[in-house]
Amino acid sequence: IPVFILAGLLVHCVFLVSIFDIYFSSPLVHGMTPQQTPLPPPAKRLVLFVADGLRADSLYELDSSGTPRAPYLRSILENNGSWGISHTRVPTESRPGHVALIAGFYEDVSAVAKGWKENPVEFDSVFNESKYTWSWGSPDILPMFAKGATGDHVYTFCYAAESEDFGAEDAAKLDIWVFDHVKSFFNSSRSNQTLFSALNEEKVVLFLHLLGIDTNGHAHRPNSREYQENIKQVDEGVKEIASLIDNFYGNDGKTAFILTSDHGMTDWGSHGAGHPSETLTPLIVWGAGVNYPQKVTSQFFEDNFLKEWKLENLKRLDVNQADIAPLMASLIGVPFPLNSVGTLPLEYLNSSALFKAESMFTNAVQILEQFKVKMSQKKESTLSFLFTPFKPLSASEQINFLKKIRLYIQQQKYDEAVSLCKTLINLALEGLSYYHTYDRLFLGLSIALSFVGWTTYVILVIIKSHTNLTKTVPANKKKSTILFYGFASAGMMIAFFLLIQKCPWTYYIYCLLPVPVWYAVVKEIPVIQDLATNVLSLHIGKSIGFLLVCILGIEILVFSFFYRSALTVGLLVFAGWPVMTQLWIQAKTKALIWTFLCVLLAIFPLMPVVGREPNIPLVIAAGLLTLLISSFSLVSLCKSENKYRNNEDLKVYFYQMFSVALSTYVVGSTHNSLKIKQGLPVMNQIISWMTLVSSPVLLLLSPTFLFERLFSILLSLMSTYLLLSTGYEALFPLALFGLMFVWINMEQEALQHYGLSLKPKLAVVNFTCAMDITQFRQLHLDDVRRSFFFVFFIVTAFFGTGNIASINSFDPASVYCFLTVFSPFMMGGLLLLKVAIPFVLVSCAFEAVQVTTQLSSKSLFLIVLVISDIMALHFFFLVKDYGSWLDIGTSISHYVLVMSLTIFMMVMNGLAQLLTTQRLGLPRRTKHHST
Repeated sequence: IPVFILAGLLVHCVFLVSIFDIYFSSPLVHGMTPQQTPLPPPAKRLVLFVADGLRADSLYELDSSGTPRAPYLRSILENNGSWGISHTRVPTESRPGHVALIAGFYEDVSAVAKGWKENPVEFDSVFNESKYTWSWGSPDILPMFAKGATGDHVYTFCYAAESEDFGAEDAAKLDIWVFDHVKSFFNSSRSNQTLFSALNEEKVVLFLHLLGIDTNGHAHRPNSREYQENIKQVDEGVKEIASLIDNFYGNDGKTAFILTSDHGMTDWGSHGAGHPSETLTPLIVWGAGVNYPQKVTSQFFEDNFLKEWKLENLKRLDVNQADIAPLMASLIGVPFPLNSVGTLPLEYLNSSALFKAESMFTNAVQILEQFKVKMSQKKESTLSFLFTPFKPLSASEQINFLKKIRLYIQQQKYDEAVSLCKTLINLALEGLSYYHTYDRLFLGLSIALSFVGWTTYVILVIIKSHTNLTKTVPANKKKSTILFYGFASAGMMIAFFLLIQKCPWTYYIYCLLPVPVWYAVVKEIPVIQDLATNVLSLHIGKSIGFLLVCILGIEILVFSFFYRSALTVGLLVFAGWPVMTQLWIQAKTKALIWTFLCVLLAIFPLMPVVGREPNIPLVIAAGLLTLLISSFSLVSLCKSENKYRNNEDLKVYFYQMFSVALSTYVVGSTHNSLKIKQGLPVMNQIISWMTLVSSPVLLLLSPTFLFERLFSILLSLMSTYLLLSTGYEALFPLALFGLMFVWINMEQEALQHYGLSLKPKLAVVNFTCAMDITQFRQLHLDDVRRSFFFVFFIVTAFFGTGNIASINSFDPASVYCFLTVFSPFMMGGLLLLKVAIPFVLVSCAFEAVQVTTQLSSKSLFLIVLVISDIMALHFFFLVKDYGSWLDIGTSISHYVLVMSLTIFMMVMNGLAQLLTTQRLGLPRRTKHHST
């Protein structure tokens, strides 16, 4: 059995990782030559302000009294500069946003694993191409541009990481720190000759990273007073720095200024996904070489922002976020970053037509260079007769384009030259994407083949070992040897084919995986034949009906990933299950409670996603409700007669109830303390971490009788879950556990209903004694329903209180009892724990169902595996890397979710066994009689 589980884990890990190789690998290529416009640039230096987490509407809209939030910046865009909206891409996180702004390319999804901080790939940036860059701001962002730079001309000044505290009095101090340090930097340069002359060089960049707005948005939401006050402070700071720099350089008119943001933020204070509030960021450019405001009578955009912002008469120039890098490069005359895929937004430039045409030509050649390198790489690693080049940009076409553009520039037909450059850029970008996704179909088919083979194999194992549908067939040695050699030679041919093409090692795994999987399937041909004859002798109508019900069930599960309300429909159908199967006749009370709890749980998927509006009183209510339920349970436990129980065991429950009470208090007091801006109380933090560590230990001290152990599991998990809750989701584990408990009782009734077993008393069923192999029975059709219930409850546990599949439903407020200083991995870990707690409840209940229905955990688990693999195959084909960024993000996370669900369920299965069967013995006091 362990071999089978190991093989399953391995296969599923390959399936999970494959999607990143097939759809999301790094698009970067190396080995291009830098391209620079041959004409003198309009500016000597550039000042870049990035207000982290600033939404476009928050900056541009007027407040309730009709005055602008940022008066200085408003006057700039009305009188001195150009403005627009910069459209960012998913994931809307700080690191990818800054890479797009400063290096001009969109980072691939694989950077997620690095927490968006370190450099997963080396890349070129505007900073690297500059003569000197000085930068001030957050230690999360600045170092990555200094690290990637060649030589030491990029200087960074950062505050301590501990300053990024969501619970702090006011995060605007982070921005004030930056402004103060820039001022003192310029003051000190007057007495430092080396610095003074460096500052007076050409091609200088000053970068101010302002994190306060982002931190305030997370802590207080973007509609809060703090967030809006912070915008005012940034506006004043920008005004001071701009006038300080102009004075320092004697108003020489050679400084260009850019203010933008790396990403926006949702109304509930998160970012990461593709909601317009996250992808629309402001862009204001003024100073040397930049166009003045252009008055227009009418302009058309799909959104209605211009009217809201009262900016209908000023031309709005929208760009993609990566277009800002070439804009900065052309303003100060440095080579365009090598990996940039941005198109220079000419409308921002106030320069001669010749300069615009030349800059555009440089831009086109720079992107074409990447295309050439990508093409030659693909050509080298593909057999010549299999290589299909990108037709629209063959070598002769490239030469034609470049000649034509050069000719137009010589003839001073600048507009024609520019439009031809744009065509060339679009073609080169299409070609880049064509070669980047060249092997996709071939790899996708390999994985799909493995998927189908694996699922077929698991079904065969179930039928062969756990049902009496087939009789054992003696193996034919001769046939199996021929088969083995046949598959081995196929594998060697595939490996040889990949070797000639110099494919990466991961390709070998994806392409060779179908070989052993299908070998295992084909080996079982006698079983398949035997099964076919058996099935044909059964009732055909019944078999087809059963299949249809299975397919419908799985489709509902797939549907629930897109629409949570599908879970509500499923739960309402479950509510009618006792009536459909006439179970209610033999157990009226249980059936009524089951129906009531199904309907109760069906309400949760209809509620808004968690984290939008914190509601601490509900969390406290959930804590008190848990204490009330546990008091009743304890009283009934004390009354019940169980000769196996020791009353010492009841002490554990008092400790656990005390822990739940403590958690309830900590949640209330922590959120009150943060509300009055006093930060996270140290005592509360210590209690929170102690609870997290001690609750699993207390759980393992409780007795292993079915009811008592499950009750203890609920108390342990609730004490931790309460600390991680911010609203109605605190009630969810309670409703879920109630339903799980009734489910165990109902399955007991179902067994009797089908006459499959005698009824053991649930009160005396012990998890540890139930492992006796002789009592296991064969699988019955009803067990497929059991497994389906389990998968359905697992998905409900996942989506019941929100869509974790979307990065932006993460609310930092849920970890405030543990920490408030930004730490992506720690916060992510705690969030995963919160997601896992309802899972553990369902897994332990499933373990109890296996024990009470006398099934080996392996057989039911295999059915679960088949159901989740069929779902995963659905999502594998639904993954896309085009379309709106929201769709792409969701499609990846769905597939990753289902795959990790399967891997997770294997782990959970083991964990549930540990939690239900293991017990830590405490040394007991023995009574001594005095003689």
